[in-house]
Amino acid sequence: QVQLVESGGGSVQAGGSLRLSCAVSGSGYTDSRYSMGWFRQGPGKEREGVAAISKGGTTAYAASVKGRFTISRDNVANILYLQMNSLIPEDTATYYCAAIDILSASQALGLMTRGRYVNWGQGTQVTVSS
Repeated sequence: QVQLVESGGGSVQAGGSLRLSCAVSGSGYTDSRYSMGWFRQGPGKEREGVAAISKGGTTAYAASVKGRFTISRDNVANILYLQMNSLIPEDTATYYCAAIDILSASQALGLMTRGRYVNWGQGTQVTVSS
């Protein structure tokens, strides 16, 4: 069972930056094929997979965040990151990290949007004001 704990959310003005972190723990994680990712859900909006990274380090991004967000993982410390730059009010949402039982980052992105992840954290709120 994988446990995920997010941190790093907050309130920023448009154009600002935030870095989200997700501490990953639990048995089976390091030996699994899980991809990791971030999805978000804003008020009145559908769930959206925004970034994913495969166990081998391949990344995939939603079109809405490509070029502004960067996902990375520290395999030694078992921490997943999401660097968010040039934030816009439309990025306002609760952000969740997730483990997805698939090798491909691009497929993991779509699976997160459909709610098909194995584990997820409690979420961290990001609010971007104009």
